[in-house]
Amino acid sequence: MRAALLQAWAGKGPLARLLLPVASLYGLLAALRRQLFRGGWLPIQRVDAFVIVVGNVVAGGAGKTPTVIGLVKHLQAQGHKVGVVSRGHGRDNQSCLEVNAHARVEEVGDEPLLIHRATGAPVWVGRDRWRAAHALLAHRPDTRVIVCDDGLQHYRLWRDLEICVFDDRGRGNGWLLPAGPLREPWPRRAVAAAGQSHDRLLVLQTAGQVPVGAFSAFRCLSNVVLDSQGNTKPLSALNAPGRAPVMAVAGIARPEVFFAMLRQTGLVLEQTLALPDHFDFREAPTASWSPFQLICTEKDAAKLWQVVPSAVSVGLEQTIESALFDAVDRQLAAHAA
Repeated sequence: MRAALLQAWAGKGPLARLLLPVASLYGLLAALRRQLFRGGWLPIQRVDAFVIVVGNVVAGGAGKTPTVIGLVKHLQAQGHKVGVVSRGHGRDNQSCLEVNAHARVEEVGDEPLLIHRATGAPVWVGRDRWRAAHALLAHRPDTRVIVCDDGLQHYRLWRDLEICVFDDRGRGNGWLLPAGPLREPWPRRAVAAAGQSHDRLLVLQTAGQVPVGAFSAFRCLSNVVLDSQGNTKPLSALNAPGRAPVMAVAGIARPEVFFAMLRQTGLVLEQTLALPDHFDFREAPTASWSPFQLICTEKDAAKLWQVVPSAVSVGLEQTIESALFDAVDRQLAAHAA
């Protein structure tokens, strides 16, 4: 079903058209929700920090998490005290928690754990991003910038700047879920009461053709892999003579993109296994994987290592054009002034 929907979203064929009535209902409910926020019937709350929301309007991964990591590292290099909030998809509970390097991925989510380990920034998770941001500031009152991982449609938290991330799919067929990939109409209908406006929206294209006015990013896989003990070795070493055949597993939004990127490095994959996004590897049939050397994404690593300690992960390296960071710096400077 997932593969069929992804294919349907690329065009306006029979399956997409069959789902149009459901998409119309989804659109009406989403529009009503936006209107409730505009009219003040649903609360919008601020925090005492500059809030940057990084997200997307297209369902599925588009490079949001690497963008958050790159943005946090840039802000840290500029001397800003930065924190991150996230819902933490795939968690076993919905309580508001702080992420630390030794946190269990089932408690805090795979993406927040990856962000914390990559940046060292304080990260809090919670279904309500405002509560997570409030908790972060209560524990780290010197935090001046909060980056919200996902949440363009989470209007309860006021935002000062937004970064919307697209990949090679663009807007797909331009239709709303489930007939198309869009979570909201694009060009969007901003909720000004939540801080949304055209001049405080930056668009980042991580793959494919870059639209006029958007910024670009280049993505590639690292040339080294990491094991569960923190050791590294060349990616190419996995295909050395006498080594076990390689099997790539991915519990991400678009596993086939990861597999294609691995093959582009020259790595020979004996098998691939595409799993649902945020997949819980405790439910995996690991006995059938024993003949293989498993390789996975950074996002999946913490979960996969719990059941297959011999697996290795490979990181995604994303280079964002400096003009986007310049635009962020200008917004911060204007806010400070």
